[in-house]
Amino acid sequence: MSANGVTALSIDDFTHILRESAGEDEAVDLSGDIADILFTDLGYDSLALLEVAGRITRDYGVVIPDEDLDGAETPRAFVDLVNSALSGS
Repeated sequence: MSANGVTALSIDDFTHILRESAGEDEAVDLSGDIADILFTDLGYDSLALLEVAGRITRDYGVVIPDEDLDGAETPRAFVDLVNSALSGS
């Protein structure tokens, strides 16, 4: 269990954190099903994802190594990384 008692991060939680941490491109609608859309197609670069990872570390108490972030190219992949860390696997 994480520091704040959350045991899993949802896509909706992730989208909320993404908006707060890295902003939102006006040309992209994050309210739809974005789970499998590439971050580059959503308008986010690696720096934006590092900001999100930092926020998740602060809020959820889990650290996502930078090298793991490189492989997370979609919101679903990022959320899976976080949930794996939250579950301790």
